[in-house]
Amino acid sequence: MSTATSAPPMIKATAVNKYFGDLHVLRDINLEVPRGQVVVVLGPSGSGKSTLCRAINRLEPINDGAIEIDGKPLPEEGKTLAALRADVGMVFQQFNLFAHKTILENVTLAPRKVRKINAEEARKTAMELLDRVGIANQSEKYPAQLSGGQQQRAAIARALAMRPKVMLFDEPTSALDPEMVQEVLDTMTGLAEEGMTMLVVTHEMGFARRAAHRVIFMSDGEIVEDEAPEAFFTKPKSERAKDFLGKILTH
Repeated sequence: MSTATSAPPMIKATAVNKYFGDLHVLRDINLEVPRGQVVVVLGPSGSGKSTLCRAINRLEPINDGAIEIDGKPLPEEGKTLAALRADVGMVFQQFNLFAHKTILENVTLAPRKVRKINAEEARKTAMELLDRVGIANQSEKYPAQLSGGQQQRAAIARALAMRPKVMLFDEPTSALDPEMVQEVLDTMTGLAEEGMTMLVVTHEMGFARRAAHRVIFMSDGEIVEDEAPEAFFTKPKSERAKDFLGKILTH
């Protein structure tokens, strides 16, 4: 018998508020992401999407409210925060790979330092992950020798090497040339199909339609809609969402 129904959500945000000075960037955010679910966050620039993503692993501290990962509150700092971050993989717009280390070294570094995995096991896992994202043949190269799409897939492999419970993606394709976007989205779609819990901030509508269980639409720091993809794209309820989709889908 499955216990999934009784398990806590993988991500839970309750009445979360965040200010940058006078700017109220997250307004009373309530959100639950069950394990194994893929949630895509859409919205115009400045709507709070990236701030929400960064707040979930405490890269941005919140002003009030609560965020839990797998039933545990976000720690303030110290070892418990480091342990939590090990459970939450994060992939950014910029790949943030160490330029002076090979791709293989980039992927094995954190598992060895944080998870205390021995070098041989870390290498074996890293090569399996690089194979999974389609760049095992690039393992001895340095980031500058790879295309943007390959670097982003290396960054995904690096996050997966920590065996995270949940993956956060903050506009992972926005810095890529158009021809490289699909290879990264294909990698992410594969992860979704394998049941990884994912929160994805993106402008890629095709990915949202194909891979998401839910679409969250944000505007002015608020969650305006929370719908299944087909319902959101075909019958958005709010004027803000209709306006957004009108601009995005006609380009």
